[in-house]
Amino acid sequence: MSRIARRVHQAGVYFVTTHTWLRRRLFLKHAAAEVLLEQILDCRDRGFYGLHAFVIMPDHLHLLITPTQAVSLEKAMQMIKGGSAHKIRKELLYRFPVWQPGFHDRWIRSAEEFRSRLDYIARNPVTARLAETPSEYECSSANGKFTMDRSQLDAGTSGAEALSSIAADVAAEAATH
Repeated sequence: MSRIARRVHQAGVYFVTTHTWLRRRLFLKHAAAEVLLEQILDCRDRGFYGLHAFVIMPDHLHLLITPTQAVSLEKAMQMIKGGSAHKIRKELLYRFPVWQPGFHDRWIRSAEEFRSRLDYIARNPVTARLAETPSEYECSSANGKFTMDRSQLDAGTSGAEALSSIAADVAAEAATH
């Protein structure tokens, strides 16, 4: 099966989803999730992209990122997936492929869509019943432990501040049920 070549490099924020190989629940293992988290943060610190939000789920990953001018979205994802797969195989002696080939992306066109994707990322572990509130889930930017980068779509707040607001809303909803 041939892959569709990506030819457009549109500047802006992207919502990206990628899955583990055969949807294995690899990231239920804390050590594997920690390797991926370190890779995501390291690639951001190395200047591949601005990181606005993320959630590491047992069998997939969601990101809100803005690739830098010098780095394509494909290169940024290659660095995250390839780097984490290499480290997981080496450090954890994992013998299987880590990731499915490719990823799904959506170019974010408005502040409303940006906020909607932030909300989705924050609520994903709650919806999957992995946590009662977004702030309880360790492998997500919604817990407030990680510094997130500002986006041109933040409407005056950083991704972390918006996620904190969403987390508070979800906690209030959970308290009323």
